[in-house]
Amino acid sequence: MVFAEPLERWLEQQYRHCAVALMRSVSAVDIIKTRPGFGQSVRPRKGSIVASPILGAYDPEPDYFFHWLRDSAIVIDALRLLTEDEHLGFDGLSHFADFVRFSLSLEGLDGRRLIDNPAWRERIAPDYRQYVRTDDDLSVAHGEAVASETRANPDGTLDISKWPRPQNDGPFARALSVLRWRNSAPLDVDVRLAVDALLRSDLQFTLRHWRDACFDIWEEEKGFHYYTLRMAAAALDAGAGWFEEQGDSGDAATCRSDVAAIFKILDGYWLEDAQFYRSRLLESSLPSSKELDIAVIFAALHAAGNGKTHSVQDPRMHATLAKLQALFDAQYPINRQRARRAPAMGRYAGDVYYSGGAYYFSTLAAAEFCFRAALHSTEKSALTDQGDAFLETVRAFTPASGEMSEQFDQRTGEQRSAQQLAWSYAAFISCIAARRELIKPAA
Repeated sequence: MVFAEPLERWLEQQYRHCAVALMRSVSAVDIIKTRPGFGQSVRPRKGSIVASPILGAYDPEPDYFFHWLRDSAIVIDALRLLTEDEHLGFDGLSHFADFVRFSLSLEGLDGRRLIDNPAWRERIAPDYRQYVRTDDDLSVAHGEAVASETRANPDGTLDISKWPRPQNDGPFARALSVLRWRNSAPLDVDVRLAVDALLRSDLQFTLRHWRDACFDIWEEEKGFHYYTLRMAAAALDAGAGWFEEQGDSGDAATCRSDVAAIFKILDGYWLEDAQFYRSRLLESSLPSSKELDIAVIFAALHAAGNGKTHSVQDPRMHATLAKLQALFDAQYPINRQRARRAPAMGRYAGDVYYSGGAYYFSTLAAAEFCFRAALHSTEKSALTDQGDAFLETVRAFTPASGEMSEQFDQRTGEQRSAQQLAWSYAAFISCIAARRELIKPAA
C-alpha cells in the first residue's frame, strides 16, 4: 500500500485521536455496565480506568469493562505524557489525583464480606455460577492480597468472576508510574500525601512479594516471569530514592540489594542457543511454548532503565526483538508482500486468543523500542527508519476513524477482540513521545 499522506502528518492526527480516545476509558462515570448473568450493574467511580469503554459481553467482543491494575498503570503513565506536552493541562493532574484516591480505596476490599452476606449469589443466573469465585477464593481476598488481584470493577467493588490470580505486575507497574508523576508534576499537599500513602503500600508489597510465583502479563500461566521481575526491579530502583526522602534508609538499602538480586535472576533468562530472553519459568517446572514473547520487550519499555543490560541498550534484548520479528513475519499471512513495512507483531507463537493475531500495542512496542534504542546508539538512522517501518504497519491496519482495538486479524487485518482498547492508545502515545524525543532539534 502506498500512502498519499506523509507519515508525519498521519502520526500527528492519530496522536490527537488517541489522546481523545484514551480519555473515554478514564473516569467513565457516564457509562453503566450491566451483567445480568452476574446480577450486576456497574457505574464507574472517578479515578477508575476501564480497559475498554465499549460494552462487550463475549458477543463476540470480550467484556473488558474492568479496572485492571496493570493496564491502568500503563494508561496513567500515558496521561503523564499528555500532561507534560500540555495536551491535557490541569485536567491531567485532576485525573491523576482521582486515580490515586481510587487506587487507595481498593485496599479496603474484602472478599470475606461477600461470604458473610451471600445474598448476591442468589442473583446469579444458574448457567453463570460456574464462572463465579468460590468462598475459598474470596476468603483470601483482603488486606495486602488485594494488591495481587488482577482487576476490580470500576465502581470499586471486588471482581467476583473466576480469573487468573494472583498477578503481581499491577502494583509494581503502578508504583513506577506514580513515582514518575510525583517527580514531574506540581502536586498539592493533599494529593502528595495520598501519593505517598499509595507508594508506601505498593513498594512494601513489591519488597515482600517480588519472589512469589504469579500469573504472567497475559494472565495465562503461573510462574516466574521476566516482565514481572523486571518491573519489580524498576519499581524498587526508583523507590529507593523515595524511601531515602522519607528518612527510611533501611528500606532504601533493601531496595537496592533486591534490585541487584533480581538482575542476577534475569541474567539467567537468557538462552544462549536460542538467542533470546525467555519470558517465563513455570511454577510447575514444565516447559512453556510461550518462552519467546513480546512481554520481554514491554519489560524494557515499561521499566525504562538506562543501564547496559535488561534495557533498550542490551544487545540481547535486540536479539530477542529480532527473533520475534522473524517469528511473526513467517507466521502471519498479513506480513506477506508487505513491501517496505515492518512485520505486524503479536504476542507469542501459537497464540489462539481471538484471531491469535497481531496486536496494535505489540507492533507499537517494537517501534518504540527502536526509537528509544536509537537515543543511545551509533546506528541512530537505521533504528529510526526501522521504528518508522513499524509505524507504517500500524497505519496500514488503522481505519480512517483512527480507532484501535486490541488485535488486527493475522489473515485479514480486520480489527478483533476488545474495541477501542485503552492500552492500544496508550502505546501509541508513548511511542510517539519516544519518537519526538529522538528527532527533536538540538538545543
